[in-house]
Order: sequence, then structure tokens, then C-alpha cells
Amino acid sequence: MNFNKYIDTTLLKRVIRLGFPYKGIFALAGVLAVLLAPVVIIRPYLIQRAVDDYILKFDGEGLVFMVMLLIGVLVLEALMRYVFIYSTNWLGQSVIRDLRVRVFKHITRLKLTYFDTTPIGTSTTRTINDIETINSIFSQGVITIIADVLTLFAVLFIMLWTSWKLTLICLITFPLLIWATYIFKEKVKAAYQVVRNQIAIMNAFLQERISGMRIVQIFNAEEAELEKFKTINRAYRKANLDSILYYAIFFPVVEILSAASLGLIVWWGAKGVISGEVTLGTLIAFPLYLGMLFRPVRMLADKFNTLQMGLVAAERVFDILDTDTKIEDKGTKKATQLKGELSFENVHFSYTEGEPIIKDLSFSIQSGQTLAIVGSTGSGKTTIINILNRFYEIESGDIRIDGIKIQDYELESLRSRMAMVLQDVFLFSGSVMENITLRDTRVTREEVIEASKLIGADEFIERLPNGYDYKVMERGATLSMGQRQLISFVRALVFNPDILILDEATSSIDPETESVIQYAIEKLITKRTSIIIAHRLSTIRHADNILVLHKGELQEFGSHEELLRIEGGHYKELHDMQFAQMMVE
Repeated sequence: MNFNKYIDTTLLKRVIRLGFPYKGIFALAGVLAVLLAPVVIIRPYLIQRAVDDYILKFDGEGLVFMVMLLIGVLVLEALMRYVFIYSTNWLGQSVIRDLRVRVFKHITRLKLTYFDTTPIGTSTTRTINDIETINSIFSQGVITIIADVLTLFAVLFIMLWTSWKLTLICLITFPLLIWATYIFKEKVKAAYQVVRNQIAIMNAFLQERISGMRIVQIFNAEEAELEKFKTINRAYRKANLDSILYYAIFFPVVEILSAASLGLIVWWGAKGVISGEVTLGTLIAFPLYLGMLFRPVRMLADKFNTLQMGLVAAERVFDILDTDTKIEDKGTKKATQLKGELSFENVHFSYTEGEPIIKDLSFSIQSGQTLAIVGSTGSGKTTIINILNRFYEIESGDIRIDGIKIQDYELESLRSRMAMVLQDVFLFSGSVMENITLRDTRVTREEVIEASKLIGADEFIERLPNGYDYKVMERGATLSMGQRQLISFVRALVFNPDILILDEATSSIDPETESVIQYAIEKLITKRTSIIIAHRLSTIRHADNILVLHKGELQEFGSHEELLRIEGGHYKELHDMQFAQMMVE
């Protein structure tokens, strides 16, 4: 039989290697799998001996000895099975614990391109559900299958040795059992694959809708989304019911075949006892052997499917681990302290091949200067800061900081010297303090409070219940936009960056809060190189230079006053338009 036809042995070997750090437990489970087979078949054999050699011969003393021996074997088997089950499950849980850490670590180092094209729910399913399924390869898969196969052969051997004729009678229904097992295995395998796909679809749907619940409610889309969820839920229910249906058919079939074999044993065995061909002990022991014979076959089909589903899940998890979209970190220079001199030299970049976003862009910023970037939506403003932070790799040209290409810096050290404040502030569940320090133990509470006072955020934080220990809900739902923005400013300042990036940090702020935010910005950009992306031109008039982008190309570059002197210039047009709008308001 070609085993590779049914099981991807290459994938299986890769999964098994995950258990190599726990060779001791792995070896223990393997040894117990081998030893359990002979121990299991001793019980029926002892019962046979007790009937033939002691009960029928009225040997009470010998019978007591056999009973004590039988109890000893039962205790030994129970202990061995306990250690076997615990060790296989311990091994599986240890493997998936390590694998979860490995997958999460890998995901945190992927390019943003991966997250642009992969639903969050899918990644969540891979990291939780699929990894949990891999546990079954160790707890219910390979080792337990080996134990069942060894038990099967051991039972067949002892049955043939005891009475080959009675064994052949028992095996009359065995071909039907094998055929039913094969059909069951194939049907359940297909059903389980559908179940796994439906889980991923449901997780992705729920993650998106729960995250975007504000939009759902604003546009009264609750009923429409509920109908979509009902459809997905029905498909998931149907997939599970399909798999249950095959179990509901298979197990009764096995019981019928087992009962038929038992009937044949009683019929032929009783005749054998009468004729003297079969002993009474053998007739009593064979139903026990029969149960031991049918149980592994019945369970093997289920465990084989469990193994296959574990391998399907493993393949999906390994697809993430094999995703080669990490930013190359081959730099050797540590960015311990940057002057902040920044230059773009003929930079080209595309998210999708053949659709350039940044085209031959060149500009420079001197140390301590502030550069503002303006342009229409889709002009490439945010892309500039993405490639500066090396979230994406440029196609050609050079980006230099202090005259050194950014690829030559160690990635972690480079990003540690830059800080970014985004328009959509993301806060995690946890305290205000944890959201500012991001659990970096190097940042002290005193430094956080000092930075908060400098920014002007200390007053509002102290008014919160428990102050800096106030528990922020997911995404900062219990805080206003301005409060979340101030926390993000403190987060940026407390790490004392050499280069600061503000990506439309005031676009969603009300005018009353904007004055507080503007004060915070002025404190932030003091004595450090800064890049500000803004729609409101009033917030950037004091920038040293303003870069005007249009469809990824540099259109204008200069100070606020210089750009206003360009008749028909794009910046002047934007400025006049916003000024006229302010006059109307």
C-alpha cells in the first residue's frame, strides 16, 4: 500500500519534528504504546486459563492466585494507560504552546503587505483553531494509532494461537468492517475539511463585523448583517451535521457486524465445546478478544481522520511560517543616536506591480527641521512614511538617514529611533500606563508622567478613575478622540525619538481640542526632525518646508510663504480653497 497516497509523510515528519525538544516524553509514550499491546491481551488469556485450569478442576487455591494476578494486570494496565494518555496530551499541549509563540513571533515580523491581503479572522483561526487541531496529531494521532495497530496484531496473534478455526469464524465479517471503515474515513475526511473552512469563514466574518459594529449600527445594517451571519452559521451547522451523520451510520454498522461475529462465535464455539474441539475457557475468552479486535479497527478510522485533519491544519499553519514576506534585516549599523538628516533619492515604489505609487521622488530634510507633506487622497503621503519605516521595500532609488541607506541599519534599532502618531489611534485593552509604555520595562512611570506634563496630557489622565492605571477598553472606546490622540503623543515622546512622524494627527479633532493638540505637537517637534502629514494647512504653516505631492510625484517644494508666491500653484490653490471655506463657516 502506498502510504503517501493517504498521508503526506513529508508534512507528517515536519510535524513530528516539533516534538523533538521533548524527546524523553516522546520516547516514553512510544515505549508505552508498544508495551500496552501485550498487557491488554493478558486479561482474556488469564480468564481462559482460570476457567480451564482452575474452575473446571475445582482448584480454589489456584483460582485465588489467578484472580489476584488478574487484578494486578488490571492495575498495571490502568497505570500504564494513565501515563500514556497524560504523556501524549502533555506532549501535544507543549508542542502547540511553542508553536503558538513561534507563529505569533513570525506574524509580528511580516510585511504589512501580508495584513493588507489576509483577513484578520483568517490569521486568528490559524493561530488558535488550527494550532489546537495540531495537538490531536500527538494526543490522538500517530502514537495512539501505533498503539491500536500493535494491539490489533497482538489480539489476532493470540486468537490464532488459541484457536485458529474460531478465529477464522470471527473474521468472516471482517472484510465488511474494513470496507465500512474505509468509506467512513473518506466521508468524514471530506466533511471535516468543509468544517475547517467554515470555521475560518465565520471567524473572519465575526472579527470584521464586531470591529466595525459602529458602522453597522450607524447605517442600520444590523438586519442585513444578521442574515449574512445566519447563512454562514447554517453552512457551519450543516458541515458539522454531515460529519455527525457519518458517525451515526458507522458506529451502528460496527455494532451489527460485531454482534454477527459474536453470534458466529457462540454458534460454532458451542458446537466445539460439545465436540471437545474448543475448551469452555476459550469460548468465554473469545468474545473479549472480539471486542479488543473490533475496537481498534473502529477507532482507527476516527483517529486516522483526526490525523489527517491535524495535518490539514498543520499545512495551513506552516503556510504562514513559510510566508517569506518579512523585511530583510541585513543591516549591521546600530542606530543608537540619529542626527535626523533625511533624504529620498529617485525613489520608486508600488504596492502592486505595474501600478506605481511613488515615482522618482527626491527631497531632503536637514537635522531638526520639520517637513510637511500635503496632497490629495491617494497621492502617496502615507506611503512615504511607510517606506521610511521599512514597512514596505522600495523598488529603486535610495532613502538615507544621516547619509546611510536605511537598509544598512539594523531594523529594530532604526525603528526605535523613530516614532509615529497616526490619525486612527489604536489603544489596546489595558491601563493607560501600559498603552503608553507598550509594556517596555525600560520606560519608568516617572518618565511617563514627565512626558505627559510636557505634552499637556497629565491633567486629563489624572482626572480619569485610577489615573494612569485607568483600564482602557479595546481600541480606547471609553476615551474621546482627543484623549486617545494625546495618549499617542505621550507614547511617541516617552521613547524620545530622533525622527517624529505625524500622520494627519489632527484631522479628526474638534477645534476646541485642536489647540491642545497643536500645543502638544509643538512640544513634540522641538529639537527633532519631524514629518507632518496634514489636510489642514493651518497646522503646517510654520514647517520649514512643505512637499506637495500629486499622484506620487513631487509637484512643489518650499516654505509656506514660498509656495504661496507660486501663481497657479497647487499649494496656493489648496490654501485659498481652505481659507475660503473657513470664511464661509
